[in-house]
Amino acid sequence: MNLLATFDPWHSALCTCPLKLTLNPYTGCDHGCIYCYASSYIFNFADCRPKKDLIQRLKREAVRLNGEIVSISNSSDAYPNLDAEKELTRQCIEILSEQDCRIQILTKSDLVVRDIDLLKRVPSMVALTITTDDDALARIIEPHVSLPSERIKAVELLIDSGIPVTVRIDPIIPLVNDRQERLVKKIADLGVKHVTSSTYKVRSDNWKRLCEAMPEISEKLQPLYFRKGEKTADYVYLSRELRLKLMERVRSLAEKNGMRFGTCREGFGDLNTATCDGSWVLREQVPR
Repeated sequence: MNLLATFDPWHSALCTCPLKLTLNPYTGCDHGCIYCYASSYIFNFADCRPKKDLIQRLKREAVRLNGEIVSISNSSDAYPNLDAEKELTRQCIEILSEQDCRIQILTKSDLVVRDIDLLKRVPSMVALTITTDDDALARIIEPHVSLPSERIKAVELLIDSGIPVTVRIDPIIPLVNDRQERLVKKIADLGVKHVTSSTYKVRSDNWKRLCEAMPEISEKLQPLYFRKGEKTADYVYLSRELRLKLMERVRSLAEKNGMRFGTCREGFGDLNTATCDGSWVLREQVPR
């Protein structure tokens, strides 16, 4: 299988991302987020490991590229904790930059600031996931990743370096992180221009983790998903009415603070005020 592939993992109208390629340097992730859905379809997901012969294979495949958008990573994270030692994502950025690719980094780690020097050389952007600005809550739902306060500092460093940043407030979990006024204002004040958001989708494994980590909350969520919710493919969604209410709230906050907005896999494309993944900011990167 090729390392570089067209991004459309769901093959449905729920994915409204513009045309781009995707690259996942690692299989699995070591961040341990309780809400993760990729763990349900990637074998041994918590055992984060580099793709076999990653650098050699990418060098062979990259010679065919000519300025495409390459999104790193959509099925894991561009910067799992393992990358602090391996530095494989950095090597991938170097290879892609030689082909004039536009690079979109998806991560929830502040480790991305290590590679600011490379990202400044090419058209690039960082989509940083910040589900909450509450460090204590993040330790429960995202136990092995940098704290929100550290990620917010990374946003500031990236933007000060001329690298556009979008923020993914994703997923929104009712009764957990559905009040985002303070976070949205913080990131807007730092110069973030786009917010992407979506709601928590239940799979059997992530539901088990949520129940173990937050038993009282899970009891209240249970009827919202399993009695009033709806089945979509292999996921259990909140009801359309509740999802729309939550997404409209985030959009309203984004617009109030001068940012654009996009939903992710919700079926509410009419709410988007820009391309859902925020890749439009690549056109606005400040040359350095």
